[in-house]
Amino acid sequence: MITEAWALLDAGDIPGLLGHLRFNAESMEQAEVARLLEGAAARSGFDDLREAAAAVAADPARPQTLYAFGHACVERGVSFLAVPALRSALTMAPRSTAVLNELVAALEDEVRHAEAVTVLDEHTAILRPWPDRYLVAYNALMAGDLARATGEAERLSVPKDDHWLPARDRLARMLARAHAIRAVSPLDAKDLRGWHFVLSGGVLATLSPYGFDAGMTGRYAYMGDGYGGCRRSLDRLRLILAAAGREPKVIGLLPDRSSHILGLAAARVLGLPAEPFAPGRPDTLVVAYNLNETDVSELWERTPGQVLFEHATCWTTPAPVSADVSGFLHQAVTEPWGEGLRQGTDGSLQRIPPDERPVEELADEIVQAAPLLDEGDGATPPDRDEALHHLVALIRDHWLSGPRSRVRSPGPVPSSRFL
Repeated sequence: MITEAWALLDAGDIPGLLGHLRFNAESMEQAEVARLLEGAAARSGFDDLREAAAAVAADPARPQTLYAFGHACVERGVSFLAVPALRSALTMAPRSTAVLNELVAALEDEVRHAEAVTVLDEHTAILRPWPDRYLVAYNALMAGDLARATGEAERLSVPKDDHWLPARDRLARMLARAHAIRAVSPLDAKDLRGWHFVLSGGVLATLSPYGFDAGMTGRYAYMGDGYGGCRRSLDRLRLILAAAGREPKVIGLLPDRSSHILGLAAARVLGLPAEPFAPGRPDTLVVAYNLNETDVSELWERTPGQVLFEHATCWTTPAPVSADVSGFLHQAVTEPWGEGLRQGTDGSLQRIPPDERPVEELADEIVQAAPLLDEGDGATPPDRDEALHHLVALIRDHWLSGPRSRVRSPGPVPSSRFL
């Protein structure tokens, strides 16, 4: 194990080393992990992480150096390496709320919410109402324990520091959505649409029909999109708007090419005029292909009557804002007009150049396409229009409320993903 890790570092294969450490670090000596990460950080130009790792390599028995190392790992996006270091630091300094909170932050980054609750419960004697008791409620909800989250939230005092008011209000909205949707949604470990609404406030239009019971649970890993898939999303969008009683007056066109294409198609499908997006204009349906590919700075706060639709929502690298309607959830996607690959007659892969036709022609391809009704592998639960309409009609009063906060965690419904 150690020999392989050092060979990866010596070869300069930092992604390979981190992949190796993800699965092995918690069973390795902390000093050894630190030495490996010191070398990786030096090669990557991360001086803060290099210095913190060097300190732990020199003396892995000091809680201060372990805490600094854990904090640097969280900041540099390798929270899985922070967890064992911070656990050790907390064992040495069991009354340190700073170490406790940093460990909880690392576990949240790693979508280990149930573990975060367990760690907090093990240190009940030092928990403060804010943020510690709030973190119990939040992580219980993200782990799918609605009863625990509700009970903890009800016991929370009003925070003395106004800094925590947005967190309190966001938790309250999530819990209100959870209790509203329970009448038609089980909120179990496979209820992707239900939990998507609870956590983000958005409605998930379609579920992936592949691999539901093989790890995907309604999400896509890689999605090669097509015009029929875009048309299917727009038809589902129309259904959702009708069920919620929403009647936008105009389509807001975002500037990136893919969103512009989809926005023009939405205008034709829904019979609405299309104009460049104006942040303050009410009753606008803002259409995005992928919010990670466009400017979202004006979309966090709501304008009255505004609805934000995103066709392809990335669940592994969430956009800075959450859409009100998501067509589907993916890890990676190729647009119908984007550069792609196809298999040649000789079995080799051939690159397909992007479709550079005018946006109006590509929008027309979507409008004219037959909606994709993919039966998939037969293992996905039915995703009927009638059920979605009923769900949206029930939760309509809890939809389109509050800011469009980013949701960093997939929550209680796991899915397989590429690392």
